[in-house]
Amino acid sequence: MSAKTKIIVVKAKELIYTTLFICLGIILILLLIFMFAPEEKNINTSAGIYTPGVYTSTITLGDTTLDVAVSVDKDHITSVSLNHLTDSVTAMYPLLQPSLQDINEQLGSISSIDELELDSENKYTGLMLQQAIKNALQKARS
Repeated sequence: MSAKTKIIVVKAKELIYTTLFICLGIILILLLIFMFAPEEKNINTSAGIYTPGVYTSTITLGDTTLDVAVSVDKDHITSVSLNHLTDSVTAMYPLLQPSLQDINEQLGSISSIDELELDSENKYTGLMLQQAIKNALQKARS
């Protein structure tokens, strides 16, 4: 068996250029991936979910506007109250106060406002207040 030995001559300059271009190509591909990949937004940071404070959202009942004030600390909703509530509004909408009290009682045991259990008697009033609370919480997150 005769094996013929083949000798290949590679210039060092060509080898270095080829390696450099391959490295630059890999870096360019990685750069494009990091630039155009969608970013994941992490809501649960160590700073908390909300900026502590009192945030309001407006609801309109007939000709009257009420402000739903939501007090939050960095991780939780502490309380919900109604501003500009008059006796005439309370008389016209008698389920408003019981719905608000029911929501305040549930705040300690829920982790999200979507977990509220609304009473069937005042379901629509509760849904209206729940949406107003969600609007106020959007302001607390930004």
